Amino acid sequence: MRKKKFAIIGCGRIAGRHARHIDNLGSLEAVCDIKKERAEALAATYGANAYFDIGELLINEKEIDVISICTPNGHHATHSIMALQAGFNVLCEKPMALSANDCRAMIDAAEKFNKMLFVVKQNRFNPPIAAVKTAIDENKLGKIYSVQLNCFWNRNFNYYRQSDWKGKKAMDGGTLYTQFSHFIDLLYWMVGDIAEVNGLLGNFAHEDVIEFEDNGVVLLRFKNGAIGSIHYTVNSFNKNMEGSITVFGEKGTVKVGGQYLNELEYQQIENFEIKNLPKGNPPNYYGEYTGSMSNHDKVYENVIEALAGTAMIATNGLEGLKTVEIIEKIYNQAKFIH
Repeated sequence: MRKKKFAIIGCGRIAGRHARHIDNLGSLEAVCDIKKERAEALAATYGANAYFDIGELLINEKEIDVISICTPNGHHATHSIMALQAGFNVLCEKPMALSANDCRAMIDAAEKFNKMLFVVKQNRFNPPIAAVKTAIDENKLGKIYSVQLNCFWNRNFNYYRQSDWKGKKAMDGGTLYTQFSHFIDLLYWMVGDIAEVNGLLGNFAHEDVIEFEDNGVVLLRFKNGAIGSIHYTVNSFNKNMEGSITVFGEKGTVKVGGQYLNELEYQQIENFEIKNLPKGNPPNYYGEYTGSMSNHDKVYENVIEALAGTAMIATNGLEGLKTVEIIEKIYNQAKFIH
């Protein structure tokens, strides 16, 4: 079987991680960015064709199997739909889009043109997260009563000032979209959909730097009756502190923590124990800051298996839509106080 051929649209920081995994598992044929020097640099590293206009790439690279969308958040929907309409399968970075309506338009395009739409949600592949999900699915914890999600990271002024889109409402969307959409996805994946939201949001330390909140405390009621809370911030002093989720059920309590939801910190489950977890990948490192776990290899393995018909899509458009719906609900219903 020939190697799958990929293209990347958007050659910023995350594109380099995509390119490395594509090179390991397939072939990077083309890249595109409106900043010529970025496209040319990434193309030169992997022997790919460089484009500076998406339309030209879509016309000239007909042998591509999958186009990976790595542009700023606010462009995800437009660029994904362009690629789907041109007859390409699409892998879209998180968040899928900045509105549920845009997500639905992406799903409609994939269905209309009979193409696969993948959404990057790499934290689902963290070994302790996957193990807890399996335990929940097998009813090892019984009925889920409540869940606590903590997202305590640091994003300093330079993180935003060195970017031409981060911190800007139209392209970034907000802290829950850019920093913590993976975490919101895990709430949905593990516990279920959200029925009711209350919360308080504020911009305490980045008032002159970003156009939205840097901190939030949110209360949730799930459709299955469970309740939950989210406490998130990018004001953890000097460095990332914690990314954790604690689940309380009738037959067990479990916490996955560490800085990046990468450590099984606590478990007490009736007649059951999570054991022999494989070692996870290190977090993504970007110089002045680190991000979520580096599981893009697992994402691309799933893409290739799904294209071959040997696996289901790990995170499809409908699941990407659910994350955006929940974030929209939080932003629409929580009160901005600062």
